[in-house]
Amino acid sequence: MRVISDEKIPIKLWLDKIEPDALKQARNLANLENAFHHIAIMPDAHVGYGMPIGGVLATIGTVVPNAVGVDIGCGMAAVKTTVKTINEYTLKQITNKLRKIIPTGFTHHKQAQNWEGFDRAPDIPIIQQELASACKQIGTLGSGNHFIEILQEVSQEKNIWLMLHSGSRNFGYKVANVYHRKAKRFCEENNIKLPDHELAFLSLDTDLGQEYWQAMNYCLDFARANRHLMMGRLMKVWQEVMGGEFINYNEEHNPQDLPLPPSLARRGSGEIYVSIHHNYASQEKHFGKDVIMHRKGATQALAGQLGIVPGSMGTPSYIVEGLGNPESFMSCAHGAGRRMSRREANRKISKQAADKEIQGIVFTGWQGKYDEAPQVYKNINEVIRAQRDLAKPLVKLKPLAVVIGN
Repeated sequence: MRVISDEKIPIKLWLDKIEPDALKQARNLANLENAFHHIAIMPDAHVGYGMPIGGVLATIGTVVPNAVGVDIGCGMAAVKTTVKTINEYTLKQITNKLRKIIPTGFTHHKQAQNWEGFDRAPDIPIIQQELASACKQIGTLGSGNHFIEILQEVSQEKNIWLMLHSGSRNFGYKVANVYHRKAKRFCEENNIKLPDHELAFLSLDTDLGQEYWQAMNYCLDFARANRHLMMGRLMKVWQEVMGGEFINYNEEHNPQDLPLPPSLARRGSGEIYVSIHHNYASQEKHFGKDVIMHRKGATQALAGQLGIVPGSMGTPSYIVEGLGNPESFMSCAHGAGRRMSRREANRKISKQAADKEIQGIVFTGWQGKYDEAPQVYKNINEVIRAQRDLAKPLVKLKPLAVVIGN
């Protein structure tokens, strides 16, 4: 960890090199009104809207929509199977079946899907406006860096895991944009000086702040349910083709109940897989103060808490255990982190170069875009090493097959 101490509050970084625009955003965070104690920047950090992806921000009494992110509740789910061997033909069979039952990209289900949460949608205009569409979006992968993967342990056990990455779909995107605009208006009307208008915030002691908080938490529930529905269908396809059982890794790793947040599956929850958010805000206590903890592209890493840190589609992913380091506000990286923008990647990377990076992996195709090719991302092993004081790697997984959201 290195520290920058020439701003209003310190910036603590778990990476040696950070792109200039991302560093500028970190400096802006350090000068934001109500920012508390210090800013933490994870080893996978890169530039985002207002705040770096891979950034961790604590505030007093305020919430920053762009510090939560535009894909509210984006996160991971992973489950361990008892199967240890699989061939290429079977991997293709499974991925083909998945593409028929889990829509990707901008495709939705043709029929509304069931989720009990639709009956408790808050009476907030943007939520109600998007509700009918969300009924067909739940259980869909989305586009960009969202994916479904089949991976195998790099160990003597060699168990195969199923993993997916997705968020709150258009629900979270619309909520984020609506309340960012309202936050800018709130700051303008109250003559609040901002280091960057992209860091506009809402006070939680106002009706508007409470409205966003309610909408955000509903999006978190939706995102988790979205992953839950897809994982259930993925597990069903897996058993139809492969048989075998699913191992409750939460119990296997830690048979004792921990006081963990609802973002993490735990013993007695009825779930057998690890499930986490990495774009959210929550009420927590750090350095003796009640704060609003923003994690944008960052994973909570309480002592003993399980997390998922995925690599790119051609590189390893990790199941990790949090070490509860207070210096990172008990957080760690959420993935490999981009080192190349989407525009730059599509301009520079050829199909031949992209294909070379995923040799030996069953893949559904690039569709003419290479902005998710492995070379777009940082070295995941270096990210894991850089955060050795934040999270301990428990399981290293190599990819066998991947479905991306295109």
